[in-house]
Amino acid sequence: MNNTPEDAEDMVQETLMAIHTRRHTYDDAFPVSAWIMAIAKYKLIDFWRKHSRRETLTDEFDDTDFDQQSIVTTDAVTSNLADIEKLLSALPKKQRQAIELIKLLGLSVSEAAQQTGLSESALKVQVHRGIKQLAALVAKQTP
Repeated sequence: MNNTPEDAEDMVQETLMAIHTRRHTYDDAFPVSAWIMAIAKYKLIDFWRKHSRRETLTDEFDDTDFDQQSIVTTDAVTSNLADIEKLLSALPKKQRQAIELIKLLGLSVSEAAQQTGLSESALKVQVHRGIKQLAALVAKQTP
């Protein structure tokens, strides 16, 4: 993160504006310095969030061999899909179908209900139970 003097000035200005606009929230039973430091801390966090997003959006591509990367990614995706299929095949049919429609294909619960003929609440229960069972299966397989 490349901070500039202008960034520091902006931070001070935003902090002073926040102190001014929120002066009615100060409780004189507590030290004023703690109140000001809390406001400054949250303004700094907001700045970091905003600044990191901006840098992430403007990062340049480095010299990466995209062909090699796509091969690795394709192999990893294929392997992951096989693992997912294996896990899903261990579920009862209704749970597997509910998870595939809602979580993997991205259908809404109402769309999945129309497609399967089950009620929305039944589908939600099937998804919940299926994910719980998948978590247990993964936990068993993890060393």
